Amino acid sequence: MKWLRIGLWFLTVTQVLVGGVQLLLPKVFYEDFPWPSDPWVSMLPPYNEHLMRDVGALNLSLAIFVGAAAIYLERRLMIGSLLGYLAFALPHAIFHATHLEHFQTGDAIAQTILLFGAVLIPLLLLIPALRIRPTAGKPGKSPDTPAGSSPL
Repeated sequence: MKWLRIGLWFLTVTQVLVGGVQLLLPKVFYEDFPWPSDPWVSMLPPYNEHLMRDVGALNLSLAIFVGAAAIYLERRLMIGSLLGYLAFALPHAIFHATHLEHFQTGDAIAQTILLFGAVLIPLLLLIPALRIRPTAGKPGKSPDTPAGSSPL
């Protein structure tokens, strides 16, 4: 359960950081991500502030869902949030892996590894989440939190 919680928090923080910059500083994200000297996002123009802010807000909403799973470690919430994460991460990785023509070789490799890592992590976290046996619980209490442990 410890690694499951750590993985969920990692995904949450990643979405908060990326989504926060996209929502609050969309032009900075577009022009300077992942670093100003070698940006990746601006290689796929054109810039669209509306789209960038919407994607940022969606990333933050995903972070809330995954963060709740990290706090409560409730089986259904973890599985739902991880599947939701994958519903974004897999098509995102596939799109970028098939649109590398403007990238230098090192950037193409780095981006592909990072984006497919964002697919691999939730897939690996699904394994222990699916192994948690569902139990009946009292209303307001997480049925899947181990006895004697706090959800925080």
